[in-house]
Amino acid sequence: MQDDATPTAAASDFEGARAAAEPDPGGPPALRLPFDMRAIGVEPLRTERMLLRPLAPSDADDVYEYQRLPEVLRYIPWVERDRTEGREHTEQRASSSRLADDGDAVFFAMVLAGEPSVADAARDRVIGDLMLRLGSAEHAQVEVGWVVHPDFQRRGLAAEGAAAVIAFAFERLGAHRVFAHLDARNAASAALCERLGMRHEGTIVEEEYADGEWSDTGIYGVLLREWPAARAQGA
Repeated sequence: MQDDATPTAAASDFEGARAAAEPDPGGPPALRLPFDMRAIGVEPLRTERMLLRPLAPSDADDVYEYQRLPEVLRYIPWVERDRTEGREHTEQRASSSRLADDGDAVFFAMVLAGEPSVADAARDRVIGDLMLRLGSAEHAQVEVGWVVHPDFQRRGLAAEGAAAVIAFAFERLGAHRVFAHLDARNAASAALCERLGMRHEGTIVEEEYADGEWSDTGIYGVLLREWPAARAQGA
């Protein structure tokens, strides 16, 4: 099966970003900004089983299959949406394609080879998505996040995809630290952070109030100098 996201920009437009020197683990912050997701449209990230490319408006039907599930909504800051609202939400996230200022985010569709899309059996399915958000340009801090359809969990796909985007944050963006914030009740995501070699840095107690209760936030992180060993440990 073929994915329908065809690159439209020339790869040469992004040669400078790809050719940038490797970051110095002990040096000062030096994020390579701005970053444009068109670079990933030209040259998607590839893992053993998946293609990671920019999230697109045409992914809305696949995204809605996990976006609508209560067990998914419980642990991520999404409100319940109907199909039309879900499509608008996917279009909004797909339009976020540049990292330049603190708070900017980009999204990678997790496209599983050989799994037919719910919208078009000739396309491979988007089974989840991964986020990179600029936490601090000044201090080279990048946040990672993920959401995966429950039917495709417990197969190592989240770890496979998250490891690829963390490597991207360090090696292509020049991050000093990659971190994750998650609902402390989300044991599966906490275990994934540990599998990725991220340390539990702390817990913010009763940080958010939702659905009639307070929830704690777990903070996990890994540094550039720690990443080679962490990656080897999780392989």
